Amino acid sequence: MAAEDCFTTIEFEVADHIATITLNRPDRLNCFNEAMADEIAAVWARVRDDDDIHVAVLRANGDRAFCTGVDLSAGAWWSHLNTWNQEDPGIQLGPKQHRVWKPVVCAVQGMAAGGAMYFINESDIVICSSDATFFDPHANGGIVSALEPIGMLNRGIPLGEVLRWALLGSDERMTAQSALRAGIVTEVTEPGELRARAHQLATEIAARRPEAIQGTVRAIWESLDMTPTTAMRNGLSYTQIGNQGEGRTDSRKNKREPRFR
Repeated sequence: MAAEDCFTTIEFEVADHIATITLNRPDRLNCFNEAMADEIAAVWARVRDDDDIHVAVLRANGDRAFCTGVDLSAGAWWSHLNTWNQEDPGIQLGPKQHRVWKPVVCAVQGMAAGGAMYFINESDIVICSSDATFFDPHANGGIVSALEPIGMLNRGIPLGEVLRWALLGSDERMTAQSALRAGIVTEVTEPGELRARAHQLATEIAARRPEAIQGTVRAIWESLDMTPTTAMRNGLSYTQIGNQGEGRTDSRKNKREPRFR
């Protein structure tokens, strides 16, 4: 596995067409600062543009937290900008903000608080360990919570679940099973099995024809901003583009025993 050592807040490795991105500030509960935002943006550009990468796994070091949002210990690094030029500090974190149409498997352990949803909301498959908890501390600090919950709604999380998550602050923490019921995650593993399961899912995806996988991801995500009719026409154009040429395989060769019965 090829590892790159030029990062200070994350770890980045590529092997077997899988990019593994690991948040690496466990002493700060993996909260993101300006350096992490910049490094994450650079990594998403690499994932997007490197054709040898077919899928990415996003995870975090440490047992206590996946990510606890923005690190304000050094102040708001964006505050020096003119009010009308300021951007959301978390806008660099999500893969879809960088037009990454390669699938992202996100593995969540421990606390996923507030701005952690920037990562989760734009991942394609999200799984968590049974010790994961999801909550929003904005209300505790008297801060408006808007961007993360809007992203959750865009992902299809029910309105009632989003409102409860945003309004009760850290006094109520959504358990892994509640997150599964709400649709934030699609699978819950034992803590010691989380990383292996995420890699297993990524390995299965990486073995598929990348043009088909990327066209599928792009068509589905872009449909969220379209009317149903426009989305269907857009999706049709992607099937016509992505299904041309060589590289398609006989689907019978890819058959496996069904996992879900």
